[in-house]
Amino acid sequence: MSGLSTFGSDVLAQKLPRRNTRGTRDGKPNPVDIHVGSRVRLRRTLLGMSQEKLGEAIGLTFQQVQKYERGANRIGASRLFDLSRVLDVPVSFFFDDMANETAGRQGGFAETQEAFDSKELSKREILELARAFDRIKDERVRKRLLELTKSLGHAPAKPD
Repeated sequence: MSGLSTFGSDVLAQKLPRRNTRGTRDGKPNPVDIHVGSRVRLRRTLLGMSQEKLGEAIGLTFQQVQKYERGANRIGASRLFDLSRVLDVPVSFFFDDMANETAGRQGGFAETQEAFDSKELSKREILELARAFDRIKDERVRKRLLELTKSLGHAPAKPD
């Protein structure tokens, strides 16, 4: 037997630790998977699309869409591409607004460091505003409205 064969059999005989496919040592979903899933949910909801309709459009059950949105199941590259086409957003949308802590490094993907809070999404006014904003076709008007909204968000509240 050659040295290579002996080495190979030694390596095969070793029991390697099981790799955690979730991305964390404690078995919890990877924070990036949770963020990407929350962005899928955000866009789907903004479009007024049900989990069932999204699942049909990409050949999945609504339960699988639920798992993606919770981050319980990781979304592969080809599926992310399919989702971007059905939801009419670039693939980069799913990584936008990611906090540095989630990205696991300094200078994360987002310009803003505010974490996405999916509970805020349930507010009816936010959904109505987002749908109305999405209907604005002129990119310059959308940009100006966004800047106005940001400035109003930082303005001090006046007492009633």
